[in-house]
Amino acid sequence: MATLGIPNESNSGETRVALTPDAVKRLDRVGVKVVIEAGAGEAAGFPDGHYAGATITSDAAQVWGESDIIALVGAPTAEQIANMKRNAILIGMLNPLRDEAMVNACAHAGVTAMSYELVPRISRAQAVDVLSAMGSLAGYKAVLLAASHLPRQLPMMMTAAGTIRASTVFIIGAGVAGLQAIATAKRLGAIVQAYDLRPAVKEQVESLGARFVEFQIEKREGAGGYAAAQSESEQEQQRRQMHAVIAGVDAVITTAAIPGRPAPKLIDDDMVRAMARGSVIVDLAAETGGNCTLTSPGHIITVHGVTIIGLTGLAATIPFHASQMLSRILTTLLGMIADKKGEITLNFEDEVVAGMTATHDGEVHSPRVREALGLGELEAATQGAAK
Repeated sequence: MATLGIPNESNSGETRVALTPDAVKRLDRVGVKVVIEAGAGEAAGFPDGHYAGATITSDAAQVWGESDIIALVGAPTAEQIANMKRNAILIGMLNPLRDEAMVNACAHAGVTAMSYELVPRISRAQAVDVLSAMGSLAGYKAVLLAASHLPRQLPMMMTAAGTIRASTVFIIGAGVAGLQAIATAKRLGAIVQAYDLRPAVKEQVESLGARFVEFQIEKREGAGGYAAAQSESEQEQQRRQMHAVIAGVDAVITTAAIPGRPAPKLIDDDMVRAMARGSVIVDLAAETGGNCTLTSPGHIITVHGVTIIGLTGLAATIPFHASQMLSRILTTLLGMIADKKGEITLNFEDEVVAGMTATHDGEVHSPRVREALGLGELEAATQGAAK
């Protein structure tokens, strides 16, 4: 029987938990025993007493040192990784495409690191797609932030004092976060416009009641359904045409991101200066540098009379439902790698398992991670099944 450990998060600002109480019994049925560090679920609204059937301990060393699998929301410290059993499995949003120190720590400790950022963009992997799940929550929260900082309301309202016009919201990027932002802004009564490099999303945008803005530049789609990286000249064409749109809206929500790379700069100082005083920009790409050149990651600032919201980790501000999503995804993933007796088998012929595995057996296993970190090809990649 495998032991799943749920420790406290190392990031003090993290409010989510990787496993919720309802999952404990389901995991017991597939032979996975759960050990939880005391207080791990408190911030998300899941006190220790709700985890019936799990072992609760205040000894963090026990969780890290005795668990066959450790599940977190974010990445652990190098010291925590060093305390794990060799060949143990670490699961979470580990940021392996950018955090070389974490990757090296896992490889050195002989830990198998399975990162949600590496989930392949295929239909079968949707059930373990954490980035999409958290992106949906972030898109929803971005609209609420915009509405709360605007000096005007979103919906049109007819009153005895006259008619109040609806606010206009422009959403850049129509991925999961962008589409949720569109749907939320429409529900709140705003006039919504949206833009994306990928022509395939126009129908989705319009189905939610927004107007799809089209610019006269080449539209390209990259690997896995993401927008392709643009050349500098293409970005300049886009900025010139976007300037006119942004100048006429009340709120802008940016969601453009490319995995493993800095966020593309789509809004510059001149564009912000052209916006009306009191307007708002919510930059959902702040964590990777921001889509706006003026964004201050982690902060809310005002420049040229425009409020620029660069808060990161918006999904963590909805910890109860975010944790429920994370827990369902974790139990689905464990169902892929654990049999009914709780024995763990990593089948690297499985696209999802192979794609998620950043490190294994003392090596950086993932070709994507090796490329991102400037490593050469792995000479003898692990093939088939490994226990």
